[in-house]
Amino acid sequence: MRGRTAAVASVLDQGAAGLTNILVLVLAARLSTAAGFAEFSMVYLVFTVALGLFMAYVGQALVLVRGGAGAVASACRSALAFTAAGALATGVVLALAGVVLPPGARALVALGAVLPVVLLQDAARYCFSLLGRPHHALAADGLRLASTVAVLAAQPAGASPARLVLAWGLAALPGLLVAGLLLRRPLAGARAQVRRYLRRGHLGRRFVVEFAVGNGSSQVAVLCLGLVGGPLAVGALRGASALFGPLNVFFGAANGFGPPLLNRLGGGRSVVRVTLLLGCALAATGAVWGGVWWLLPDGWGRRVLGESWPAVAALLPASAAQYTLMGLGVSALLTLRVLSPRETLPVQVVFSLLSVALLYAGFAAGGAVGAAWGLAGGSAAKALAAWVRVARVRRRADRAPEAAAVAGV
Repeated sequence: MRGRTAAVASVLDQGAAGLTNILVLVLAARLSTAAGFAEFSMVYLVFTVALGLFMAYVGQALVLVRGGAGAVASACRSALAFTAAGALATGVVLALAGVVLPPGARALVALGAVLPVVLLQDAARYCFSLLGRPHHALAADGLRLASTVAVLAAQPAGASPARLVLAWGLAALPGLLVAGLLLRRPLAGARAQVRRYLRRGHLGRRFVVEFAVGNGSSQVAVLCLGLVGGPLAVGALRGASALFGPLNVFFGAANGFGPPLLNRLGGGRSVVRVTLLLGCALAATGAVWGGVWWLLPDGWGRRVLGESWPAVAALLPASAAQYTLMGLGVSALLTLRVLSPRETLPVQVVFSLLSVALLYAGFAAGGAVGAAWGLAGGSAAKALAAWVRVARVRRRADRAPEAAAVAGV
């Protein structure tokens, strides 16, 4: 495919995948009671963490593979085989945990049953990326989006969380079948080498650490919040994240397509100028988006999120502040990734842990609303620290030519 066509297909595919995650939460909220949506949200959060770990360990390392058609095909088949085996083993563990835990954990059994399907379908996206076939990924993900909406919309009001999880997972089957058919020819004859994922030094281990100290830490913290007695708070936080889901798509697009474009600008000052404008644009979008939902009439909100709307509406000011500040933070980390990649990990580690601490402190002080403000405070601290690092990197870069000139005198 031509470069521009491939880029458009990649953006549309990312949008389809992001929209699927948003609509899953919205449809589940509309069909469930507030307590039922809280349970569904916790199980879906378990899936989100599992997906992040698998795709960090397998997918992010896969797209960095270089070589001829044979090497690429073997890498893709190996990734799919490892994901299938790992997802099956993880699914069994989740199902057993659901059986041992109280009856309310039956949705965890359902997640264990469908986990291989949903993880394999996501792994196929990375294979299409490596093969340079984003339009095939779009076809599979577009079908998954349509199937998910159709299957969940057909569920009765008041459906149990276990039934919703099972319906959501099985809805990924058509997309997985299409992905399998589209991968059949390019992967024909390739050998799977699963052991490559078990060797020391596998690059995926580094990506897992980055995920764990970044998004993973906050997701696990929210999950633990539900386990220690605040499942309704988890439902409210997840409902708010669903409303702001389109902004996550923008953030993902900035991280995915920003570095190659920024590298073409050459000078550091140009990069900082562009990313600063990007950060302001993302922050303004977050503020406006939050304002729109905050001004929405109560009846309209209930049509979107059902019984969960009142709890989510109480979080909107804090969530709007969080996503406004996240826009500034994403642009700062993007700047560091281009100018000095080693600078991002310390910021992620320290301020992700700070966000977790503020989440729990906020929950202790003010319940779900306090937890949301704690997350906003963590986003503010991370954005500030990241831009301070950007300023330091730029000062070092400015001093380097002066030091070279003095040394040459």
